[in-house]
Amino acid sequence: MLKINDISKTFNPGTVNEKTALSHLSLSVSDGDFISIIGSNGAGKSTLFNAVAGSFLTDEGSIILDNEDITLVPEHVRARSIGRLFQDPQKGTAPDMSIEENLALAAGGGGWLSRLTKKEKSVLRERVAVLGMGLEDRMSAPVGLLSGGQRQALALLMATINPPKLLLLDEHTAALDPDTSAKVSELTDDIVSQNNLTCLMITHNMHSALLQGNRTLMMENGNIIFDISGAEREKMSVDDLLDMFRNRSGHSLDNDRMLLADN
Repeated sequence: MLKINDISKTFNPGTVNEKTALSHLSLSVSDGDFISIIGSNGAGKSTLFNAVAGSFLTDEGSIILDNEDITLVPEHVRARSIGRLFQDPQKGTAPDMSIEENLALAAGGGGWLSRLTKKEKSVLRERVAVLGMGLEDRMSAPVGLLSGGQRQALALLMATINPPKLLLLDEHTAALDPDTSAKVSELTDDIVSQNNLTCLMITHNMHSALLQGNRTLMMENGNIIFDISGAEREKMSVDDLLDMFRNRSGHSLDNDRMLLADN
């Protein structure tokens, strides 16, 4: 349902700051795939997400979503079909608006907010209750008063309240404390599974990359150096991932953030 065909992106071409961030990358994602993506800093993970989301146009190649060529489609138009969460919990919500207002905006737009019926408000409250954070009793509270974990859980709900064709999770638990990160990861698994969402998730935690979803990709130098799934993935350990990285890339992984993560 997502086909990325031979895309490349070079920033600042022809200057001393020239950087090839994506190099002839191709990827095929089936409906319902939940793919965990790992790689060191500068490997091209977030650049790949920006290309898919339309934050910039690629230099070459094409991006097909649900049989529609979106290669030249503007970012705000793609956002109707693509949900995205960022590492920073503040990016996915409006802090001065209430929980109810944020959800209403995500569900139906600003015009829908003023037309909420009691039944619709009740439905939103029920959706928030599923998060298990007690936010259903604080629907009128400004989102800016919530903790980072609460805001990220709310942002996840907002991004999926109208199930998108594709969900992009850009290290969405990395800024949270371990307990909250585990809670948001659990919510992620539940929401993705219940809605049969197609999802790409960047993570720095190699253990999570083997547990969450059904495929694990590793990126290096703007391309995918391996893509594992099924029985091969089930029997792999973090040490196996490190060995595979060394064999495919020709050097050992030296990213402290990944190596020191809770494996």
